[in-house]
Amino acid sequence: MIPPLTGVRVVEFEGLGPGPLAGRMLADMGAQVTVIARPQKNGVADRLGGKGDNPLRRGKTVVTLDLKRAEGLAEAKALLATADVLIEGNRPGVMERLGLGPADCAACNPRLIYGRMTGWGQSGPLSQAAGHDLNYVALTGLLSLAGRDDRAPIVPPTVLGDAAGALGLAFGIACALLETRTSGQGRVVDGAIVDVLAMLGTIAQWVRASGQLDGPAPSPFHDSPFYDVYACADGGFVTLGAMEPPFYALLLDKLGLTDVDPATQYDVSTWPALKARITALFASRSRAEWCELLEASDVCFAPVLSLAEAARHPHNMARGIYRVDSNGAIQVAGAPRFLPLEAVDPRGQGR
Repeated sequence: MIPPLTGVRVVEFEGLGPGPLAGRMLADMGAQVTVIARPQKNGVADRLGGKGDNPLRRGKTVVTLDLKRAEGLAEAKALLATADVLIEGNRPGVMERLGLGPADCAACNPRLIYGRMTGWGQSGPLSQAAGHDLNYVALTGLLSLAGRDDRAPIVPPTVLGDAAGALGLAFGIACALLETRTSGQGRVVDGAIVDVLAMLGTIAQWVRASGQLDGPAPSPFHDSPFYDVYACADGGFVTLGAMEPPFYALLLDKLGLTDVDPATQYDVSTWPALKARITALFASRSRAEWCELLEASDVCFAPVLSLAEAARHPHNMARGIYRVDSNGAIQVAGAPRFLPLEAVDPRGQGR
């Protein structure tokens, strides 16, 4: 199938993390992405990514321009004159001072979608402050949900805020492209990570409104025996998420807990003792043994895998999610994937 964004031209002013990831998402969907890189090396990027190939540049064309020189600026404007989308991740005001702000670009390309990737947004008291992934997650209130029993919240995977922001910006750009096709007018897409994270926390806010999260009452997500991470005998970990009554009943059956009434699943007074039993039970066998018993069943189970293990897991391999290159680096496939609008078999192949 022809990728859905084939023919869309994107100019990306290279930055750190979420902006390049948004550009990579668009490239994976077929967009023609040209990256404008700085002549100077990025110390943080080199430190985090090393000297290997940068996967965020996959599918892109890279040109190096010094935007502080007249010829570099002129070349950038020439690229933007025929582009559909611009992506930049600088602090508010930087592009304007370079002569590449929205008004400058609209003068030569009024249909341009101007994607702005920041942590705090284009306005507000923090808009000019530096920040990183962890800070944005903290400000939305979502980081607090990773703390238990008055212990400090754990640091979430470093991709959480940046990846959410990248996805939000890519979604906003796709929406704006549709609108521009009919209106002929460009748009600025203010892709603030803190905005997108807060929106993605809607489900948490919904559960909080019922008193089951972020309050004094025991929470199914923090205190129940059926939604947690458990340690195994070999030092590995597994996860359970059996929130629905039929799945919980199956879990009790598979664990041999025949004396526990499934109907008492949400009786919070029973949770501490049952969690202690299940903790001891999981600690009695290896992760592999629990996978053999519980994986691919409806108990809502998955082992906690390392990044390398995830690339080798049979389900991920069957779907072609990961590819290990000749240097041992793990490459990740673009998502979501697209299929023809026709009957498909269970393996996701058109027929």
